[in-house]
Amino acid sequence: MNDAARLPSVQTTREWWRGAAIYQIYPRSFADTNGDGIGDLPGITAHLDHVASLGVDAIWLSPFFTSPMLDFGYDVADYCDVDPIFGTLADFDALVARAHALGLKVLIDQVYSHSSDRHPWFLESRTDRTNPKADWYVWADARPDGTPPNNWQSVFGGPAWTWSAPRRQYYMHNFLPEQPQLHMHLPAVQDAMLDVAKFWLDRGVDGFRIDAINFSMHDPALTDNPSAPPGPRTRSFDFQLHVHNQSQPEIPAFLERLRALLDRYGATFTVAEVGGPSPEAEMHAFTQGDRRLNSAYGFNFLYADKLTPALVRDALAQWPDTPGTGWPSWAFENHDAPRAISRWAAPQHRDAFARMKLMLLVSLRGNIFLYNGEELGLTQVDIPFEALRDPEAIANWPLTLSRDGARTPMPWRGDANDHAGFSSGAPWLPIGADHLALAVDRQNQDPQSLLNLTRHFLAFRHASDALMRGDAHVIEASETVLAIERSAADETMLCVFNMSPEPVDWRPAQPDRWRVEDTVGEVIDWRFGGYAATIARRI
Repeated sequence: MNDAARLPSVQTTREWWRGAAIYQIYPRSFADTNGDGIGDLPGITAHLDHVASLGVDAIWLSPFFTSPMLDFGYDVADYCDVDPIFGTLADFDALVARAHALGLKVLIDQVYSHSSDRHPWFLESRTDRTNPKADWYVWADARPDGTPPNNWQSVFGGPAWTWSAPRRQYYMHNFLPEQPQLHMHLPAVQDAMLDVAKFWLDRGVDGFRIDAINFSMHDPALTDNPSAPPGPRTRSFDFQLHVHNQSQPEIPAFLERLRALLDRYGATFTVAEVGGPSPEAEMHAFTQGDRRLNSAYGFNFLYADKLTPALVRDALAQWPDTPGTGWPSWAFENHDAPRAISRWAAPQHRDAFARMKLMLLVSLRGNIFLYNGEELGLTQVDIPFEALRDPEAIANWPLTLSRDGARTPMPWRGDANDHAGFSSGAPWLPIGADHLALAVDRQNQDPQSLLNLTRHFLAFRHASDALMRGDAHVIEASETVLAIERSAADETMLCVFNMSPEPVDWRPAQPDRWRVEDTVGEVIDWRFGGYAATIARRI
């Protein structure tokens, strides 16, 4: 497909994404069509009707590129092809065509900070110090005593440097040793990554989620990182403040180059993943104005051990509706974080809590992400050590909670003999013992199910300008009650949540000015049962 086929008319805007609901699909765990126990692209295509029925605007596919799969696709060996376990480029094209026919935009991951050590670029780079790609990765000489060039540590544990005999140098890796760091300061490397983006845009994708973008550049002086203040430490990575191995000031200039390419393709959307203990400054820098990314993906909720009114208040406060401030994106769950329902609610309250959590998500200002299975209320699965596949969990066992527990297969049918409809073969991770009762086929038949409530609330959000694009003003954030006003033009919505299992009384200043539009749980005359919530319209 050439550029002309993808370039927009003058009427095209980028605004389809503002307030959008985006459904994340983890390809390995969504649906398997060939019986190898691993999800694939045809499996996704076969189930896109389910996704479209939710009322979401777009899907985001986690990596499906050619990879040794040591980090399950985030170690990319070919940025412009599909790994055979997932299918072919023709399968991807069929997926995009079906998604577009259903009115779904398609977003895919882009991994710009590192590749696999099996990528042809790295295989060439490591041969000697004079080859055409010698500087495409971060190489450095050893210290006089043979130790690594500085004290940087990798996220997965141990030094961020591995010795390479052919070059007699160390190469840098922020993650696994098999994920060498790209030298993204170099214009030639940036050009190569922009060519990758163009390849997928030409195939019809509608935007990108940029993985670990704050890790994409390092301090060329290789300055030692300072020590971190005392605190919880389960990895060697936790002992440092990461001011030199990541988060460099040159990153926004590359994002402007990326945005210029995206703008050639019209209605695209790009969201940055920015991790770390205090990422807001970078998130704002990466989304500032109209020359950088559209949005940044907040981690405020993904690792929080408790959902509180203060947590929501503080998250929203970081994204005021002021000129020059970017647009936020929110998720309660993803492939790297434990399932929220298991983190935030006691077992006896999970059904009520899941409904309140869903109403809260659709009430937030910004884009909202649903992770596959979240619409079913899936819980975190306890994976025994011998069944772990997550390299970080294996390396740091038992101190790091396995990401595998949130990556278990999607239960399509409540049949234990059928591997929950996921695969005809043994799944790559076990099916959650309580997930069969939550399967899609069972919830489809129940008008009161969380799945059908998800469809209802996404439709409710899309019908409201205030919820989709309006400003947000927190008027109450007590120990138990959160109240948010969302306003746009002539519409104002009041969203009130009891975030505790005990009943509470809370009334707006002028209750007769509000008409209740929807509730979850028991709400009678502004008395809220445990985990009850309401959305009311100003009249």
